[in-house]
Amino acid sequence: MPEKNVRLEVMQQLEPKVDGFIDDFLIPVDKIWQPSDFLPDSQSDGFFDEVIELRQLAKELPYDFWIVLVGDTVTEEALPTYESWLMAVEGISQQDGGTAWSRWVRWWTGEENRHGDTLNKYLYLSGRVNMKEMERTTQHLLNDGFDIGTDHDPYKNFIYTSFQELATFVSHNRVAKMAKKHGNKSLAKMCKIISGDEMRHYNAYTTFVEEIFKIDPSRMMIAFRDMMKHKIVMPAHFMRESSSVRSQAFDEFSHAAQRLGVYTGQDYVDILNRLLKRWDIEKITGLNDEAQKARDFLVSLPSRLERVNRRVKIPEEIVHFKWVEPATSK
Repeated sequence: MPEKNVRLEVMQQLEPKVDGFIDDFLIPVDKIWQPSDFLPDSQSDGFFDEVIELRQLAKELPYDFWIVLVGDTVTEEALPTYESWLMAVEGISQQDGGTAWSRWVRWWTGEENRHGDTLNKYLYLSGRVNMKEMERTTQHLLNDGFDIGTDHDPYKNFIYTSFQELATFVSHNRVAKMAKKHGNKSLAKMCKIISGDEMRHYNAYTTFVEEIFKIDPSRMMIAFRDMMKHKIVMPAHFMRESSSVRSQAFDEFSHAAQRLGVYTGQDYVDILNRLLKRWDIEKITGLNDEAQKARDFLVSLPSRLERVNRRVKIPEEIVHFKWVEPATSK
């Protein structure tokens, strides 16, 4: 049977469980938080006082912090690309009213959409960000799209989303801690609750992978190897400022994140280790020869990556972005 048909059958076999996944890992609209819960209330008489306080606290945050926060926001706001990509995955169809899988993607998108909304409004009110330049970056990212190396394969896509949801949890959670350290409790709360969403979504996508391992362990193991062999790229890896080339801005954004300790090469290794443990990779049975070799590769990969990390030097020079004016000019 062709590989594509096997994956489609597995997705169809799991479909009866998807509504249960929605109940377990997503929160109904009337119960979940909304951006307005954490931002100044524009209907309140004290709105302007709240905005003044927000702007004063924003002045205490360092330059690299702002670059990371803008980059995180742009990444969240490229959500239309991620949704359209997932909707094209084998087994996730919108035809004839859609499937339980397409319902998952829509509901997941609804939760994720709140993240960009929250951070965008905060950046606008902060007075520290050139919003037009940031908005141009977001539009460029949507126009350019992305290629995460998964094609339409649900196995590879669920590996990617498992990894990426945990990576965004790490990033938002670290930003929350830094904001709190600088006395910005309101921003800390925003980023902390966003990170909580990312952790729930990580738990969901790792559960999808776990279920596939039970049905089709060899192909799932090989898909895991293929994704890690070619490295997990970040969803905003084509990020750019206006009039600049693709990926240049992403590289500098990544350097800022590593200088701050928000997301580092070691975090990449730690996430891989966590996935290996989450899926109990070393104990999975029923593997063919290729899948056993794939497992050997995966188990040995963290130590190899750590050796590479020790040789990597992150540039110390702060590169100024169009998004945020240098602190010295304030």
